[in-house]
Amino acid sequence: MAAPPSTRGRTLLAVVLVLGLLALGFLVFAGFYTDLLWYRSVGFSDVFTTQIGTRVALFALFGLVMVLAVGASIWLAYRYRPAFRGLSPEQQSLDRYRVAIDPYRRIVVLAVLGGLGLLAGASAAAEWRSWLLFRNSQPFGSVDAQFGVDLSFFAFRLPFWDFLVAFAFAVVLMSLVAAVVTHYLYGGLRLQSPGEKTTPAARVQIAILLGLFVLLKAVAYWFDRYELVVKDSPRISGATYTDINAVLPAKNILVWIALISAVLFFATVVTRNWLAPGIGFGLLVLSAVILGGIYPAVVQQFQVKPSEPVKEAPYIQRNIDATRTAYRLADAQVADYDATGIPEPGALEGDRPTVENIRLLDPAVVAPAFKALQQIRGFYVFEDPLDVDRYPLAQEGGTQVRDSVVAVRELDLEGLQPGQRNWANDHTVYTHGYGIVAAYGNETRADGAPEFFESDIPPQG
Repeated sequence: MAAPPSTRGRTLLAVVLVLGLLALGFLVFAGFYTDLLWYRSVGFSDVFTTQIGTRVALFALFGLVMVLAVGASIWLAYRYRPAFRGLSPEQQSLDRYRVAIDPYRRIVVLAVLGGLGLLAGASAAAEWRSWLLFRNSQPFGSVDAQFGVDLSFFAFRLPFWDFLVAFAFAVVLMSLVAAVVTHYLYGGLRLQSPGEKTTPAARVQIAILLGLFVLLKAVAYWFDRYELVVKDSPRISGATYTDINAVLPAKNILVWIALISAVLFFATVVTRNWLAPGIGFGLLVLSAVILGGIYPAVVQQFQVKPSEPVKEAPYIQRNIDATRTAYRLADAQVADYDATGIPEPGALEGDRPTVENIRLLDPAVVAPAFKALQQIRGFYVFEDPLDVDRYPLAQEGGTQVRDSVVAVRELDLEGLQPGQRNWANDHTVYTHGYGIVAAYGNETRADGAPEFFESDIPPQG
């Protein structure tokens, strides 16, 4: 007797799922085994096993931390749910969700926790290098000019501290979201009902989690101070005048504001008043905008830019000193010498071809002159920067290879008038550029414009 269609469909789906898992497992195993064989072939199998062991340990540890923290938050919110929820329209509408979820509550919670654990573990496993550097850090013997800490802190320890702070943010945020959703679903939060909006249990749990979140923000501001030393700016790597004299004081102030705001959230457990922590958090946000964004921009614009070489000189020197130390050039002897001199007559005769081809036109600068003098039509353009080449050109006494700045006159349909854009023009009339434009690389006209030897439409030269 044949199996019913529904049974055959489930069987086929199970077979496809198993085959897919087997194929995925084979690909993972193939990559793993290939790497293992390569490390063995070069005699560094210990490096590979250390890497794999570290990844597995970080995955398990941080994944477990995420699962336990969020799971505890959900359990506490469910454990201290109110026994009586009232008969408000809000609670009546939530009853449908509770009735639908309760039979599958454990499955839903386990699925959510499993997904969060996998994501947290994967993000931690990717930080195996940072952890190994952190664990095996050694002092450099040189200290930072700003904070006076050993430079190994920035290379070995700071990256993993940054990851720990970011991971703690994620844990607290996920725990807060889980607590809020659970309390709202089971009546601990009543957004639309009259009277108290939160139960004591919901207020305590949410206040503590918010306090932890703001407290972590204070920790993040503290480590942001050290990040200034390793940040990249347009001119140098490291802290600049604005960073030290505006951003750093701002970070110090924000640390204290965040600490005060965190204490106000923790105090809500006793005071039952959300006004004070709300004001504190609003002050933190406002201070972050003003002190962290507006104030440094004002300092940069009105103090640094008018005398930038003077203001930035000490910090540029810090960068130079650090670079020399990193390349072990700090003890190099510097001596000035007189580089001026007048060559003897005929000393450069053997270098005449090279000297005569020293390029005077910069292809990255002269592009606007090419456009102004040789664009001819609005729908032609030149690439910027231009190209350089060498061509044998006829000169007095024969042919000589000359350095040249060249460009192809290419088509740009955006230069056409709207009335000229139609299918016929796009595909049969305006279809290609027109000619090459070339100028001597070491000659200019009396007015300073390039000296072209191939130009115009039709091409001349």
